[in-house]
Amino acid sequence: MRVLVVEDDPGITSGLLASLRQAGYAVDSCATLDTAWLALAVEPFDVMLLDLGLPDGEGLDLLARLRRQPAPAAGQEALPRADMPVLIMTARDGVSDRISGLDSGADDYIVKPFDANEVLARLRAMLRRAGGRSKPVIEHGELVIDPAAHTVLRAGEPVALGGKEFALLLTLLQASPQVLSKARLESALYGFDESLESNAIEVHIHHLRRKLGDSLIKTVRGVGYFVPQEAGAPLPSPVARR
Repeated sequence: MRVLVVEDDPGITSGLLASLRQAGYAVDSCATLDTAWLALAVEPFDVMLLDLGLPDGEGLDLLARLRRQPAPAAGQEALPRADMPVLIMTARDGVSDRISGLDSGADDYIVKPFDANEVLARLRAMLRRAGGRSKPVIEHGELVIDPAAHTVLRAGEPVALGGKEFALLLTLLQASPQVLSKARLESALYGFDESLESNAIEVHIHHLRRKLGDSLIKTVRGVGYFVPQEAGAPLPSPVARR
């Protein structure tokens, strides 16, 4: 999962980046509206944490601009993503401020100072709703994945996954049965400043197949990878996502 933090306070930013990365998210940060919009226009972020008072303007203006983006054509993914979940994080604690933020298109609102663990819980809830899930765990065949605890059970037995392996598994399951290209998977797992080997995705896929079974992740040659909605489901007519 790729997260964009839009915050101009270095202390808050560094704390959020550390907590999010420890939780397995790929994270980038911006301190201004202009740089945030540039980032949103080149990478398919999954969620944004948005401060309101920024050096070059008002965070709600960025949110409104995002929500006005046209819907993509069938089978395409537009950037920036108009439907991306957004969590406002601000010191403005008035009821009218919270109402304004939510009515402007935010999915949630948290007041500073906040606990990083609460931010993580709110992120999980937003991503769960965005994926159309109500349960806190993801079940797929004999697999049970708990995003909060970062655990995976296969037929009731725990399976140890590395941080990037866990993030890749979540990304594929949440997109199922869509086919995700290698470039899309790379963008979901690695931030702008993270080093990336050319075969990193292939290596992670190999490890997941070894630990969870060869039939879980399918390959569409020249297009990408996907997880069928149900174990043993036939190959779909895929629409590749960037």
